[in-house]
Amino acid sequence: MTIRVVLAEDNYLLRAGTAALLDALAGVELLAAVGNADELLVAVEQYRPDVVITDIRMPPRHRTEGLQAAASIRERYPGTGVILLTQFVDPQYAHELLRGGAAGAGYLLKERIGDIAELERSVQQVAAGGSALDPLLVEALVSRKERAEGSPLGALTNREREVLEHMAQGKNNAAIAEALVLTERAVQKHINSLFAKLGLGENPGLDRRVAAVLTLLDSRDS
Repeated sequence: MTIRVVLAEDNYLLRAGTAALLDALAGVELLAAVGNADELLVAVEQYRPDVVITDIRMPPRHRTEGLQAAASIRERYPGTGVILLTQFVDPQYAHELLRGGAAGAGYLLKERIGDIAELERSVQQVAAGGSALDPLLVEALVSRKERAEGSPLGALTNREREVLEHMAQGKNNAAIAEALVLTERAVQKHINSLFAKLGLGENPGLDRRVAAVLTLLDSRDS
């Protein structure tokens, strides 16, 4: 199935470069590449894409126009995945985007855009309803949550935290196993253990991987 994408980035060179990378991805169709938040909202209304990739800071004020547009898109078109592009590791931006849940949401540092494998994985994960968070953001979120009194992350082993961090990046069990030099069976064992420690029991209506990632993103005790 083709993943249909709309891109919003005010920097012309970065927009053109990212558009070229997206065009090079098999199974991805770039529908529009626009330069501000207003044009983004118009393009989403026109094309109803599977995924939106947007800079956080957009004209005219270059503050959080892209973030605000992303939140509006998630509310109006819940089936559309959104990936935020930013130069900064700022958990608050992620919280603003992900208040409605981690499903179909991503956060990618601009410095990683040139990594076509990372871009492709992020687009695929978000299109499929998963999360795709930049590793540096996940590291910051884990550190923040571990400092919070009573955080459920405190019950996890170091290995379980590592598995959760990779899960938050949108990796499947095979990719986690490769990254941590483990067997897939060992990864699944750690996942089952962390699910239990986070209180995520079997529930047909609950995506436990998404719920585990939300444990990192929940800002109530931050």
